[in-house]
Amino acid sequence: MRKKRLAALLAALLLALALPACSAAEEPPAIRIGVAVYLQEDTFISTITQHLQQMAMEEEQARGVKINLSIADSRGNQSVQNEQVDRFLDRGCDVICVNIVDRTAAAVLVDKAQAAGVPIIFFNREPVEEDLNRWERAYYVGSKADRAGKLQGELVLNAWRFSQEELDRNGDGVLQYVMLEGEPGHQDALMRTEYSVRTLVSAGVPVEKLANNNADWQRGQAKMRMQQWLDQLEKPIEVIFANNDDMALGAIDALVEEGIPPEEMPFIVGVDATPPALAAMAEGSLKGTVQNDAKGQAERMLELCCKLAFGEELPPEKITDGHYVWLWYTAVTKENLTALLGELS
Repeated sequence: MRKKRLAALLAALLLALALPACSAAEEPPAIRIGVAVYLQEDTFISTITQHLQQMAMEEEQARGVKINLSIADSRGNQSVQNEQVDRFLDRGCDVICVNIVDRTAAAVLVDKAQAAGVPIIFFNREPVEEDLNRWERAYYVGSKADRAGKLQGELVLNAWRFSQEELDRNGDGVLQYVMLEGEPGHQDALMRTEYSVRTLVSAGVPVEKLANNNADWQRGQAKMRMQQWLDQLEKPIEVIFANNDDMALGAIDALVEEGIPPEEMPFIVGVDATPPALAAMAEGSLKGTVQNDAKGQAERMLELCCKLAFGEELPPEKITDGHYVWLWYTAVTKENLTALLGELS
């Protein structure tokens, strides 16, 4: 009887010792993705990272893998971002995603990634083409900046064509506008600024620029610029172009402080279609925006990360010139606003 008990105890002990080994063998494969963003406080960038985190959890379930996602805020400092990329590489990240602070500094990061043999994906801020071409495993996910400007211009052009009397407040037949720009020298800022106005001029609309200034994509700075213009400009502002929604909302903040109701505000257009901007459109203070597909960017980035990390074939139909994954801008108007708000709820 004692021998049987000892045999049973020995069998149980052997089983217990075997279980951890089995569990370890069944651990799901894991990938590590490092994400460095230029400024987490930027509403649009924050929206992308939120989508990315949610989609990573969904992808874990779908693939049966573990995705370790590390997000670092570069606080608008390229040197800090370079150090963050170094840390990601030291930690053994399988893929690095970068929303670069200074688009002209991409070569340094591409070289770092290439030396470590780690694919690098830039997103939302397009690097110089020559820098992407330095290595076959460097990519960009985003939208073409000129199209956002064109769509902004078309929003104003349609308003001019169908309600010119309402838009032309002083009745001089000329569209007076101000321009809130992003960072000096930033490609998106330059292209959106140029093509928004070019679209009107090409259509034969007489325009007059009353003022322009950089507000670095930030709501607070845009509010300050707008307050200055309200104090200084003699002619009425009929249109406010903003290179992004945060700056458009900053202009609205200044107008609200002046006691101007939404129906009496200039025709204001932004870019990004962030949730606060869509709410401002529903309220009537923001007249239009251009959707920069935050969800689509997060989806394409994660898809690319997983395929690169697991050595899967990249879909050639989604990659242009070996490096670019393009998404499309879409104009947001009263007609499609309800549908977009429904997606947020």
